[in-house]
Parts: sequence; structure tokens; C-alpha cells
Amino acid sequence: MDTAELQDYIHHRFDQVKLLETALTHSSFANEQEVNADNERLEFLGDAVLELCISEEGFKRFPSAPEGQLTRIRSQLVKEQSLATIARDLKLDQYIQLGKGEELQGGRDRDALLADAFEAILGAVFLDGGFEAAKKTILTIFEKWWPEQAILPETKDYKSRLQEVSQERFKERPVYILVGTSGPEHEKLFDVDVTLPKGERFRSSGTSVKRAEQEVAKKALDFLSEE
Repeated sequence: MDTAELQDYIHHRFDQVKLLETALTHSSFANEQEVNADNERLEFLGDAVLELCISEEGFKRFPSAPEGQLTRIRSQLVKEQSLATIARDLKLDQYIQLGKGEELQGGRDRDALLADAFEAILGAVFLDGGFEAAKKTILTIFEKWWPEQAILPETKDYKSRLQEVSQERFKERPVYILVGTSGPEHEKLFDVDVTLPKGERFRSSGTSVKRAEQEVAKKALDFLSEE
């Protein structure tokens, strides 16, 4: 796989190119080709690195913004649709390795798949070059996507709203856990639990972890609104 141009797009030259190749390997391809590794673990790592870097940059960029507004900005930047848009901008869809079934089902253009692959690449950069390398890549890629000011309109971002409500009422954040997956590769469902600070727990499913988190956050918000 020739990834030289892609490495230019993401502003990082890999010493361990195998990490990048793994980040581009969807589980459907790994299963069909009997490859030992896919990008799911790297996606998990990249998601955490991305959230930290965006949180820190937002904190510096908007020094007068309250916590709720910073949360909303971060959520707008790292939500699935936004990450998929950035992945297309980087031409990532041209490099992902998919199994035949996933390819036929239009996986190369699925937001969830593209967003996960992008986060996997960030995880790969982190392992290859450390936190500063990952931070440099993230800040360079995201530079043109930041809003000009901290004030954003209210959205149906249930996860952000739940965090705001939880912080206001309990001074703590809700906790999300991926509890399992089900279904074939091209129709996989992700089951996510959220636990509120007082112990109430809710579960929902979605075609990606982020969508499942949004659905379960909505359930928790509905519960809190009835209290």
C-alpha cells in the first residue's frame, strides 16, 4: 500500500508504517483476509487523544467561554458527521481496506466507518510519534474547522446536553461504557450504557458508538426532565 500522499495529508511521516496500514484496515477486510489486526483498537485510542487535544485547544482559543459552550464546540468538532467530512477532505476514503461485503454495501462512504478510520489514524500517529506528534497533526488538520467565536446555536447533541445538565445538577459527568456489539460487519450494532452520577443506568444501540451514545444520552435526558 502506497501511503506517501496520505502521510502528506495528515502531516505526519511514519517511522512505523505498519501502524498506518493497520489504521486503514477495517475489520471486514481483516476477517476476509485473515489479517491479525484491524483498526478498532487504534480507533479507541485515537478517540481519547482527539478529545484531549480539542479540549485543550478550545480552552486556549476561547478563554472567556464557559464550560457548557466549550463542551458544545468540542462536540461539534468531534461528532461523527464532522469527522467523516474531515476524512473525506483528507481523501481517506480512497485508502481504507474493506472486505468485499462491506464494499458492496457502500461502506467506503459511511460516516461511521470514515470517522472511525480517521480516529484510528490519530491513534496510530500517537503510537508512532507520541503525544506531541499527535497534537501537531490534530491541530493542523482542525485549524480550518474551528468556529470563529465561542457562541454556537443549540443543537440536538444529546450527549453534550446531558453533560451540561449532569454538571449543573450533580457536579459530575455521566459515564459511558461500550458493553457489546452484534450483527454482521456491514450492519453491526453497538450497545452503550450510560450511568448518571446518582446511579441510574440506561442502554441504547446504534450503528456506531457515537450514535449509540447520542441515543442513550437522549434516554437519560428524558428521565431527568421527568424528575
